[in-house]
Amino acid sequence: MRLLPVAIAALIAASSVSAPAVANTEQLVANICDYVKSDDKNRLRKKMKESRVKLRNVYSSISCDGSSLLRTAYSSNANDVGEFIAKRMPSSDLAAPEADGKTILDWASANGHSSGPITDAIKGRIGGAGGDDDE
Repeated sequence: MRLLPVAIAALIAASSVSAPAVANTEQLVANICDYVKSDDKNRLRKKMKESRVKLRNVYSSISCDGSSLLRTAYSSNANDVGEFIAKRMPSSDLAAPEADGKTILDWASANGHSSGPITDAIKGRIGGAGGDDDE
């Protein structure tokens, strides 16, 4: 008899705990996008570290106004943040097509970003240059 009230109480407690996690995730994504757009590498690094999130693990699931983080960095002329992101990503992810079927380098070339610090960092990672830093 007492099992049902205990189960209901546990269900209510579990549902109240998960709701803030969604809000925190949305806020984290919004902060990351803001830091990318404003080319604030230090705050991006700090937020990622505070949240205990690795860029390589969340990159594909973050979209800033429908664009990937690297595309957002290109569009915002956020070279420092773009280089930072490129250096933290596995080369296989950088060479893989994004949602529209274009790789980041194909998209960059098509949109007038065929040279520059972000493109150089991506080419360096895809070519096997650079370390495999986690951040």
